Amino acid sequence: MSEEMIQKIQRLKKEHDAVILAHNYQIGEVQDIADFTGDSLGLSIQASKTTAKVIIFCGVYFMAETAKIICPDKKVLIPDENAGCPMANMITIRQLRELKKRYPDAKVVCYVNSTAEIKAESDICCTSANAIKVVNSIPENEQIIFVPDQSLGDYVAKQTGREMILWQGYCPTHHRILAQDIKSMRKKHPSAKVIVHPECTSDVIELADVALSTSGMLKFAKESDAKEFIVGTEIGLLHSLKKENPDKVFYPVSKLADCPNMKLNTLEKILWSLEDMVYEVFVPEEIRVKAWNTIDKMLKLS
Repeated sequence: MSEEMIQKIQRLKKEHDAVILAHNYQIGEVQDIADFTGDSLGLSIQASKTTAKVIIFCGVYFMAETAKIICPDKKVLIPDENAGCPMANMITIRQLRELKKRYPDAKVVCYVNSTAEIKAESDICCTSANAIKVVNSIPENEQIIFVPDQSLGDYVAKQTGREMILWQGYCPTHHRILAQDIKSMRKKHPSAKVIVHPECTSDVIELADVALSTSGMLKFAKESDAKEFIVGTEIGLLHSLKKENPDKVFYPVSKLADCPNMKLNTLEKILWSLEDMVYEVFVPEEIRVKAWNTIDKMLKLS
């Protein structure tokens, strides 16, 4: 890591009154230079609270878009404009509208891993950290459409006892974590606690001790008496887990759980972003207002 580059970033941050937000799946040096790291919910809350004029969002595009929806008066930049989310692209606005026509009385709960258009067409947003709370807030006599993640939706349906209409989207990174990987790791590390993300498939979740959001995993690891953990999520989280718990050992379930889009943001790109004020994220106001309503309902529950 170049000390000179870090100093340049810090200087430009002050000049532009900028704050750097980084998701838990970013590379270690990006997490280390960030003012705040967290999961989608935590970063949404930080975006809503910041007094900075510029937000440098180190994550994937829907996250930066969410920050712009929450903070329309701020300049939101993403260091690499190609950092997309495959899951967010697995449902289009046309597909969601057709689904709503088939179930006209259903409430639409959209995972935050979705585009601004999808959020605008939904009733309430959720993250993996609060999805159960969001679903429980909907009256039991109302149908629920859950988009776009079938794995998170299935997990929430089982936890709440609610029948939900699930869209067949998924996270390719979390679906690369297999049940056989969990079994193999348990044999190697029998005393380790197994923690997985609810974006994993149901057979993986069933083999885990707990299924948690990334912020939930960090909290669990810190508070647990266990000294070893098998971690079933994107491998970027291991940086924070090790940093916050130097006396504990963390094993990735699978090294294949590596999101290439999350890894597109680098220190060099953060520097270029601050130097040239690129790449700015825009959301049409009509869509932004509708999307904000769904996010605001979620934030009030949180």
